[in-house]
Amino acid sequence: MKKMYLLPILLVGMNVGIIAQPTPPTPPKPAMDTTIAKPVVSVTRHSIVIAGKTINYTATAGTLILNNEKGEPIASFGYVAYTKDGVTDLSKRPVLFGYNGGPGSSSLWLHMGALGPRRVAVNDLSGPTPPPYKVEDNQNSILDVTDIVMIDPVGTGFSHAIGKAQNKDFWGVDQDLRSISNFIKEYITENDRWNSPKYLLGESYGTMRSAGVVNYLQQRLGIAVNGVVLVSSVLDLRQLTFGAGDDISYVMYLPTYAATAYFHKKLPNQPADFKAFINEVTNYAKGTYTTALMLGDKIDAATKNAVAEKLAAYTGLSKEYILKANLRVNEPQFTQELLRDQHLTVGRLDSRFTGINQNLLSENAEFDPQSTAITPAYTAAFLNYLYGELKVNKNMYYHISAYNAEGFHWDWQRKGGMWGEGVYPPTTAPDLANAMSKNPNLKVLVFNGYYDLATPFYGTEYTMDHLGLEPAIQKNISMKYFDAGHMMYIHPASLVTFRKDIVDFINSTNP
Repeated sequence: MKKMYLLPILLVGMNVGIIAQPTPPTPPKPAMDTTIAKPVVSVTRHSIVIAGKTINYTATAGTLILNNEKGEPIASFGYVAYTKDGVTDLSKRPVLFGYNGGPGSSSLWLHMGALGPRRVAVNDLSGPTPPPYKVEDNQNSILDVTDIVMIDPVGTGFSHAIGKAQNKDFWGVDQDLRSISNFIKEYITENDRWNSPKYLLGESYGTMRSAGVVNYLQQRLGIAVNGVVLVSSVLDLRQLTFGAGDDISYVMYLPTYAATAYFHKKLPNQPADFKAFINEVTNYAKGTYTTALMLGDKIDAATKNAVAEKLAAYTGLSKEYILKANLRVNEPQFTQELLRDQHLTVGRLDSRFTGINQNLLSENAEFDPQSTAITPAYTAAFLNYLYGELKVNKNMYYHISAYNAEGFHWDWQRKGGMWGEGVYPPTTAPDLANAMSKNPNLKVLVFNGYYDLATPFYGTEYTMDHLGLEPAIQKNISMKYFDAGHMMYIHPASLVTFRKDIVDFINSTNP
């Protein structure tokens, strides 16, 4: 028995001895490598003719260092800014902050498709084309009325975490809107733009970001924004997920299914008036179709059959297919089925586009013809422009997206709600409502593509009608519609309208 206790006693004695030894002084921590906390920029000067006037401007491409509340560097934020030369009173010169979505996308699409002074020349509805690609002056840029700052969120472009921070610290709904807001604060401080009229323009997930950012800027940082432009909007992600037992997505998508079938002439009886047809389908979606889906398994055979017949008339899909789907056809099923008989798949980002369907037995679409058509041209042309005309150091690697980044995973959880602490569905609609209610002068311009199957226009209408705003504030929202898809600016006629609507919006909200 004594032997059994001997070892523990020895260990205790050894531990006491070790603890009793004088503790050597802790060596000082090595100083943080400040070389990573220095902004790197390339400054070039250019000119362009917009609306008959020559605009001389400066392009600044590079990085800005973002610090936390302790003054510690946490991110090197990549951006490209275009500022008009010769402006002496910056309080009279607006500045617009733009970004795409994803989440996980860089800003090159809006940058080179609509907003910047140079754009990629692509042919609408054409398939993928090999190089060389052409970059041309964008005479539909808005640089004549506002300076433009294109922001790349962390993990995209040149943006990455530095110091003690990690990229994953920025990958989430709340994390992202906080970092973008702080970038904006840092930029307007560094460039003396605190008193300039300010605008946000986001596309796709960038609209969800903007709704949160405008509220964060206002409530947390004391920065008021003159206007927000939402391009192909989704503020409530639930509308897009086709969640099990949740029918809202099917209702939101029906009008866009109808628009797509109309464009491809797949309707049994092609209406003469497109907009009247879309209004009819939208009313059906919010009325009879919603009521039928709410019945769930209690729906009777006669009602189900009648709804299936109506859906077939509106979507171009067969009644038999719709019945097999239990009146619920999701987006990848629709894009695969509509033109299956022609061996084609229709686009998700822009359902006017079509591509070869190599698997006619597949239930779901396996690729997006619109994305396939434009990605090579945008990527090659932008990088050539960035390293060539803007003279950015070629050692700086530009990430088109964060999708292949190590550990990329988006945190969709948001905390807070009527029950206090807890996890709630990802939506920033309440953020926008809060910002608009507390700043009655805030205006919102919303762009919708009729052929957008990524963020359907009826979903946006539904969201804007359910913000719970006072009637006087509700009037601050303007809705615009385009005969194109998610990236309506690749459609030449829509690009012209895109510019005009933004210019009018800025002029009307800039005192």
